[in-house]
Amino acid sequence: MDIRQIHIPRMDNFSYLIADTETSSCAVIDPAFDPQKILQEAKAGGYSITHVINTHAHMDHASGNSEIIGATGARLGIHEQDALQLKKLLSRAVSRIMGGRGSPQPDCIVSDGDIIEIGETELKVIHTPGHTPGSICIYVPGHVFTGDTLFVEAVGRTDLPGGSFDQLMDSINNRLYCLPDETIVWPGHDYGPAPSSTIGKEKQNNPFT
Repeated sequence: MDIRQIHIPRMDNFSYLIADTETSSCAVIDPAFDPQKILQEAKAGGYSITHVINTHAHMDHASGNSEIIGATGARLGIHEQDALQLKKLLSRAVSRIMGGRGSPQPDCIVSDGDIIEIGETELKVIHTPGHTPGSICIYVPGHVFTGDTLFVEAVGRTDLPGGSFDQLMDSINNRLYCLPDETIVWPGHDYGPAPSSTIGKEKQNNPFT
C-alpha cells in the first residue's frame, strides 16, 4: 500500500491517494480545488484511480469530483446521509462561485462498517457524524483518514447546518479513540502543528477532546 498526502493550498486542504501496489489501483479521498494536481500524482505513481471517496459533502472536499471522475471513470462513494446534500451543494456553489461543474451522482452509497475494495486493499468506513450527519472516516490498519472530524490537535467545526458538537465528541471518543494508539491520523486540513498525528498523540494532546 502506498499513501500520498497532497496539500492543496486553498483552504489548506489535504487530499489523499491510497494505492494498492499489487494492482496499481488507487482511491482518491476528498479531491479538493486542484484535481489536476491529484491526477498528476496518480500518474507519477503509475496508479489508476478506481474510486473517489468523499468524507462529507462540503465543497472544499468534493469540488474535484467531476474532473477526477471524468478523467478516470472512477466510482464515487459517500455516506447515505450526505449524498443528497452533495448534489445540491456542488450544483449550486461550485458552478456559481468557482466556474466548476456539479458533482456526478454517487455510485456507492456507503454505511458504517462497509468495506471499499481497492485492488487487494480493504478500506473500512467508520460513520463519524458531528461535522455533518454523514461524515465518515476511512480506516485501513495503521491509518485513519479523518476528513473534518479530527484534525491534529483540533476538531471539525459544528456550527454549520447539520453539525452537532455532542455527536462529534461521541464520534471521536467512541469511534476513533478506540483504534490502536499507533494508528496514523491523516486529517482533511493542514490546521495543526504537523501534517499528521497518531491516535495516541491526539488522546494526549488534543485540547478539544
